[in-house]
Amino acid sequence: MSNQAEFEQMAEDVKKVKTKPSDQELLELYGLYKQSTVGDVNIDQPGMFDMKGKAKWNAWNSRKGMSKDDAMSAYITIAKGIISK
Repeated sequence: MSNQAEFEQMAEDVKKVKTKPSDQELLELYGLYKQSTVGDVNIDQPGMFDMKGKAKWNAWNSRKGMSKDDAMSAYITIAKGIISK
């Protein structure tokens, strides 16, 4: 299975887990997913009162410079760990 196909499969499978992942796991997945699909962060940082938006932006921005393939591989690894719980 190609990295792209496995990434897409994991993105679907992780949505179906019975136990909700921790907030930290969700932020890691979000940052890696955005880096894999969009690349480096391309939007302005949300305001200080948008805590959820800011956390998501920071998770994505922390992956700045990471290649899309590396981000996909990291996403797959984390998603497999969450699914296996």
